[in-house]
Amino acid sequence: MKHKGQKIQSFICHFYLIILTIIAIFPLVWIILSSIKGKGELTGNPTGFLPKTFTLEYFRHVIFDLGFINNIKNSAGIALVTTLIAIIVAALAAYGIVRFFPKFGSVMSKVLVTTYIFPPILLAIPYSIVMAKAGLVNTRIGLIIVYLSFSIPYAVWLLVGFFKSVPIGIEEAARIDGANKIKVFGTVVLPLVAPGIVATAIYTFINAWNEFLYSLILINDTSKMTVGVALRSLNGSEILDWGDMMAASVIVVIPSIIFFCLIQNKIAGGLTEGSVK
Repeated sequence: MKHKGQKIQSFICHFYLIILTIIAIFPLVWIILSSIKGKGELTGNPTGFLPKTFTLEYFRHVIFDLGFINNIKNSAGIALVTTLIAIIVAALAAYGIVRFFPKFGSVMSKVLVTTYIFPPILLAIPYSIVMAKAGLVNTRIGLIIVYLSFSIPYAVWLLVGFFKSVPIGIEEAARIDGANKIKVFGTVVLPLVAPGIVATAIYTFINAWNEFLYSLILINDTSKMTVGVALRSLNGSEILDWGDMMAASVIVVIPSIIFFCLIQNKIAGGLTEGSVK
């Protein structure tokens, strides 16, 4: 009787999760199917689910005619540079906190996370004033600096946990063998925390790719806009083509989803190792 009850409970749980999954992915599936529908199908039958004719015309129009390819390059470049700088700085800072300033560093790493207490819109005006005085408004460098101000504190806080999981004895053994501090850090410590660095880099990249507010405020040149702002500009046009909007939405969302699916195992492994503090 107990075994039968467990089967019923398991069936109900799985059924519930399946329903939630369908509800969660339905908007994405609908957007993808809408982006490949033929001309006139979205306006003629807005509630239609499956396309009657298959076409990639909306994607071609968005990427080449509307110049969305430049916006993709902007977002990819800004996100990659932000991620690279944030990981380098955060890795050095986190290692220094763990090995050289354990007491002060523990307090400092917690203070760094307080930057996430403030909502982004609250800091929009101060950032705009600072960037304007520095002459970095409407520049990719200015946007990268703003992203780093949020990415580095979070990355440091994450990596501190990973570096704490590295036994000090391994480093001492390497020092006895003649390795200096830089070599110990580069050849011994970093490989051990590689899953954590990968996980942190992925989160940093996705956050920079999806960021919208500061890109909207600081960038007003069409050729320098990121994909999120370019997508919004389609909504502000006089005549809104829903096919173009759906295709552009797919271009913005799908890369993050594919990227996340490919490396989700590394993320899970990294976070699990970093949980040992």
